Amino acid sequence: MTDIKKLLGTNIKKSRTDLDISQAKLAEMVNMATNYLGLIENGKKFPSVEMLERIASKLGKDTIDLFAINPIQQDWKENILIKISDVINKELTTP
Repeated sequence: MTDIKKLLGTNIKKSRTDLDISQAKLAEMVNMATNYLGLIENGKKFPSVEMLERIASKLGKDTIDLFAINPIQQDWKENILIKISDVINKELTTP
């Protein structure tokens, strides 16, 4: 089962670092203490809905994007399933 706080924190941190924004800068942009943002990014705290909206806005994301499974993980899973399917199909069609 996915730990929603950790998923949220990971996605916020990844989005922030992808934009080359420091933790202190993002905290300032959303009017939050830097240490509190650190706790959110580490999955220790969960922000209010209003704070989530502010964070998402400053990161250029929809709020729902902050809860998405990492696209890299999703691609990896899809690629593995394709490879498994190819192997099965090859075994079934090889005399």
